[in-house]
Amino acid sequence: MTNLPSIPFTVTTDREPPTLTVRVAGELDFDTCGEFVDAVVGALSGATGLRDVRLDFRDLAWIDSSGLSALLMIHRHTSAAGTVLHLDHRPGFLDRVLELTDVLEHLTAPAARADTGERDDDVTEAGAT
Repeated sequence: MTNLPSIPFTVTTDREPPTLTVRVAGELDFDTCGEFVDAVVGALSGATGLRDVRLDFRDLAWIDSSGLSALLMIHRHTSAAGTVLHLDHRPGFLDRVLELTDVLEHLTAPAARADTGERDDDVTEAGAT
């Protein structure tokens, strides 16, 4: 049996209005989901002019049910802020989890804009970018 080295968990944020980009690397699980949620919520708080929150999962190694719960919490925060959540560069295992739990469409649906209450119909999120 080969023991592959694990990718350390990191969350990096880049806020360039109108977009907040959050890059996630490593395993998103019980031990790391709090740090993930805190990083996104912290970057959202007090931010002005944000329209989109892009979660970049190109370096995600694993996700468990706690990580899925973290995604739902982040969706709650982005919806409350009137921003659109994007799940970019999703690995196959993440797509399978999102499809099996039937939350992919919920997480990527257009958000109601805080200023107008209207839905953002310009968003297309059917596939990973």
